[in-house]
Amino acid sequence: MRALERTGSRERLVVIGNGMAGIRCLDALLERAPGRFDVTVFSAEERTNYDRIQLSGVLLGEKGWDDVVLNDDAWYAERGITLHLGAKVARIDRERRVVVSENGIEAPYDKVLYATGSRAFVLPVPGRDLDGVYVFRTYEDCDAMIERAKTATRAAVIGGGLLGLEAARGLAAHGLEVTVVHLVSTLMERQLDAAGGEYLRRAIEQQGVHVALGKKTEEILADEDGRVRGLRFADGSTLDAEIVVMAAGIVPNAELAKSAGIECRRGVIVDDFLRTSDPDVYAVGECVEHRGLCYGLVAPLYEMGRVAAAHLAGETTAAYEGSVVSTKLKVSGVDVFSAGDPFGDGACEILRAEDSSAGVYKKVLFRDGKAVGAVLVGDATLSGSLDALVKGGTAVEGPRAAILFPELASAGGASASPDAAVAALPESATICACNGVAKGAVLCAIREQGLTTRKEVAACTNASRSCGGCGPQVESLLRLVHGDSVTAKPTKKTLCDCTSLSREEVIAAIHEQHLTSVRETMSVLGWAGDGCATCRPAINYYLTVAWPGENEDDPRSRFVNERVHANIQRDGTYSVVPRMYGGVTTPDELMRIAQVAKRFHVPTVKVTGGQRIDLLGVKKEDLPAVWKALDMPSGFAYAKGVRTVKTCVGSTWCRFGTRDSMGFGIRVERTFENLWTPAKVKMAVNACPRNCAESLVKDVGLIAGETEWEIYVGGNGGIKVRTAELLAKVESDDEAMDLIAAFLQHYREDATYGERTAHWVERVGIEAIRKAVVDDLENRAALVDRMEEALEARVEPWRERVTKLESGDEEMEREFAPLRLKLKVVA
Repeated sequence: MRALERTGSRERLVVIGNGMAGIRCLDALLERAPGRFDVTVFSAEERTNYDRIQLSGVLLGEKGWDDVVLNDDAWYAERGITLHLGAKVARIDRERRVVVSENGIEAPYDKVLYATGSRAFVLPVPGRDLDGVYVFRTYEDCDAMIERAKTATRAAVIGGGLLGLEAARGLAAHGLEVTVVHLVSTLMERQLDAAGGEYLRRAIEQQGVHVALGKKTEEILADEDGRVRGLRFADGSTLDAEIVVMAAGIVPNAELAKSAGIECRRGVIVDDFLRTSDPDVYAVGECVEHRGLCYGLVAPLYEMGRVAAAHLAGETTAAYEGSVVSTKLKVSGVDVFSAGDPFGDGACEILRAEDSSAGVYKKVLFRDGKAVGAVLVGDATLSGSLDALVKGGTAVEGPRAAILFPELASAGGASASPDAAVAALPESATICACNGVAKGAVLCAIREQGLTTRKEVAACTNASRSCGGCGPQVESLLRLVHGDSVTAKPTKKTLCDCTSLSREEVIAAIHEQHLTSVRETMSVLGWAGDGCATCRPAINYYLTVAWPGENEDDPRSRFVNERVHANIQRDGTYSVVPRMYGGVTTPDELMRIAQVAKRFHVPTVKVTGGQRIDLLGVKKEDLPAVWKALDMPSGFAYAKGVRTVKTCVGSTWCRFGTRDSMGFGIRVERTFENLWTPAKVKMAVNACPRNCAESLVKDVGLIAGETEWEIYVGGNGGIKVRTAELLAKVESDDEAMDLIAAFLQHYREDATYGERTAHWVERVGIEAIRKAVVDDLENRAALVDRMEEALEARVEPWRERVTKLESGDEEMEREFAPLRLKLKVVA
C-alpha cells in the first residue's frame, strides 16, 4: 500500500503495540502535547486496548469484554488516531522511516513508540504443540480455556507465579481438578520469601487447588487422538490432565526491534528517557530492558510511559531511574503484598508476625535502621504504610513492633482503624501502585473537583482503575476529605464482584423466594458468570442455614477439605481426625486407631490441641477405607463448623472440680457435632476457675463456679488473642444448653460467611448479643427451635460417603479416584 503522507507540520508518531503500557504512554503524550502528532497505532490483536490484569476475572467467568476494555473505538476516533487492528508489524524500515505491517499497511514516521509487550514463555518440551496446551496472555486465550473446560475434568498449570495461580483459580472455578506445577520450592519466589510462599500455598490448597513444588516438566503426554493427557516429570512421576496451561514466565517481544538493527539483549535496550539506540525510536513496557532489568508488573511500565511521554512532548523531565518494585495483589483470592527486598541478607534485622490459624504472615526487613523490604500474605491492610516506609528510605524511629501492630501506638491500646492508617501516610506515599498515584494527588483531585465516589476518583486520577486493590484506601481518603457527608451515604458492600447485591439482600431473597440451590440462586438473582471462590461457598452456606434439609448442597461450592471431608496437607495427602467426644476415648478406640495407622502405613500419628488423635499422611484414594476401618464419626476438623469440645477431667477425678465437665462437654459435643457454621467453632468446658481446658480463648467456653456455669463467648487464640466475654451465668445444665444453642444459631444467621465468633462478637457487641440470646426469652426460644431444625438435617459425612461408594455412586468414585501425581515405575 502507498505510505501515508505527513499532515501539515504535525509530526508523525507510529505506535507499535496496542497494550496497556503503550496506550497509557500515548494518552499522557496527547494530554501534554495536543495537536503535535498525527498518530497511527498498529495492533497485532483484533481487539482494542483492554486491561490484561483483569483476565483472571474473565477466566473465572466474573467479567466480560465490557468489564475489561480500557479504550474503545470511539476513544481513538475522538483523538484522531488511526487504529489498525489485526495488523502485526513485519518490519521497521529505518532507512525509509516507514513501519510496515504483515498485511501490507505502511505508515511513515518521525517518531516510533515501540510497545510490543511480551509473550508467554513456552517450555521447550515434547508435546508443547498438542491440542489442549494453552498460554494465559489474551482474551482469546481465556475463551479457549473456558470452552475446553466444559468437557475436561483435570488441568495442570505450569508455573507458580501470579499468572499461573490466577489461571489455576479460574479453571478450578469451572469445576476442574487443578494442580499448579512449579519448578522451585516456593510460590511467587520473586516476590515472597519461603515462609510467605508457604502461607500462600496453604491458602490456595484450602481453595481446592493442588500444588506440586520442585517438579520439572520433561514432556507433555498425548492420548491416541493427539490431545493432552498429562505431564511427565524429571523424577519419573506423571500427572493426569486434559488441559495444560503454560504460565512459567514471559519473554520480551524484542525481535522486531532487533531485526531493525536496534540494540537488544533480553529486551530492547533503552536509556533513562526510554530512547533506544535509535533516538527516534522510544520503547516502553514489558519489551524494554532498562539498566539490565526487565519489568513485568504494570506500575513500572506506567512509570516508563510517563517519562517517555514527557520527553516526546519536548518537556524537561526527570529521568527514569528504575522502579522500587512493590506489588499489592489478590492472588487467587488471597491478599499478597511485597515491597523492596523480601529476602534480605545477614546484615538485615527482621520483624515478623504469623497467625497460622488465620493464614496471616507479615514481615519487615531493616538494614542500617531503614526498612528495605516487606511481605504480607493473608492481610494487606498495612500495605500502604509499608510501601511508603520502604520507598521513603528514612530511619525508623520508635518501637518497631508498632509497624505491624499500629494499635500499640494508639491511645489506650485501641485498634487503629484503616482510615487512621491511611490518614497517617505522607502525601508522597503511593496509594495506587499500578498507576503510580500518590496520596497527595488523590486528595487534591477530591478537594478541587468535588469527587465523592471511588468511581469518580478512578476516572479522574486512575487510582483503583486497574486491579482495584487500592479501592479501600481511596474510600478512606474520600472520608478523610468529606467526613460524614460521605459516610452518611456509604457505598453498598456487595457480596462479591459477581453481583450488585449485598449479603443481606441475597439472604433475604433466599428466604422470600424459597431458593434452595446455588445454581437457582444465581439464576434468579442475575449473577454475572458462574460465581467465584467468594460467593459460591457463601451462598451454599446461607442456603444451608435458611432451608436445612431442603437445600441442595453443591460440592463445587465447597473447598477441597469440605468436599472430601479431610484436611489436605502440603504433600497432597490428607489428615484424618476421628471424633473423640470431650477428648475422652476408650482402649478399643485406641487399638482401632493404631491398627488403621499400621494397615494404611500412616507416617505420623499426633495428639491435637483439641484432645484428639490425628492420622497424618493418608492418601486420598484410601480415605473411604480408613473411615470404614475406624468406624468412628468425623471430627469435622476440616470444616467451617463445630469442631471440638475440650474438657478437663472435672469433678469425676479432680479434687478441685465442682461439676462434671467431661460429661457435660460430651453432651455439648454430641448435640452440636457436624453443624455448619460461618467459620470454625471450638468450645471448652472447665469444672473450676483454674480453666485447664482454656475456655477463655474459645468460641464458646464454660467455667463452673460453686453452683453455676459461667458461659463465655467470642474468644480466640493465635497472634491476635481475644479473651472471651461473659454471656450469662446459669445454674442448670439444660439452661446452659439452650443458651449455647441460641448463641450458635444467632451467630449462624447473623455473621458473615468466614467470620469467626471473635470478630462477630467484637463487631456486633456483647450487649446486643446478650439482649437477643439471654434477655429476650421469646427470641431465645425461636433461635433454639431453628437450631433443632438444623440439627435434624445433619448427616454423618464419613458414613454417608462410605455408603455411597459401596452402592456404586459414580460421583463419589470420581471424587476419591487415585491422586493424579503417581510414580512411574522404571525397570
